[in-house]
Amino acid sequence: MTKIGVLISGSGSNLQSIIDAVKAGSIDGEIVLVISNDEKAYGLTRAAQFGIPTKVIKHKEYTQRQAFDQELLRVLQESSVELVVLAGFMRVLGASFLAAFPDRVINIHPAILPSFPGTHGQGQAFTYGVKLAGCTVHFVDEKVDHGPIIIQAAVPVLANDDEDCLAARILRCEHKIFPRALALYCAGKLRVENRKVFISGIDEALLEDQFLISCPALS
Repeated sequence: MTKIGVLISGSGSNLQSIIDAVKAGSIDGEIVLVISNDEKAYGLTRAAQFGIPTKVIKHKEYTQRQAFDQELLRVLQESSVELVVLAGFMRVLGASFLAAFPDRVINIHPAILPSFPGTHGQGQAFTYGVKLAGCTVHFVDEKVDHGPIIIQAAVPVLANDDEDCLAARILRCEHKIFPRALALYCAGKLRVENRKVFISGIDEALLEDQFLISCPALS
């Protein structure tokens, strides 16, 4: 069973989807610690409700990013964390932190990477005028929203959407694919080679003809 540490900064809705999947037995892992850089993050309450240990490490109390990273690392290692999950964690992790967890840091981003990296991926996609938006679960490397991609999901952008409506539709997909990616990792089904993630035990013939078109059929 994989020991999971989850880093959050906000409401923790993705954290909740992971907690639910662990409780249901879909993920062969245990969330041993939830860390937030914001003491007001509601995700801390979610974790506490399920008896999961929590810790607040405020980035503003550290004058250098590396010092903040080192404290995160110390606390995670103290809890014997094997997999670090970024569930809405709004800080960039440095090279020394990532070196301690090679191919063991997983993030979710609310856009179809490599398009629209960085903050507010949903808003970037909406402003650009894409017809398909979505989300990406990926391993974390030293570049922002750049690491090897595990799973992606796409949703249509509708004519009457506003940014909030689109973001909510994307979030529903996040809650589906994030736990699934973690389940694959904990089951030992992910392999990274030359930036590509390979998933074992998948019949790709069943995927070959799957597609999503953003334009409805004409009557």
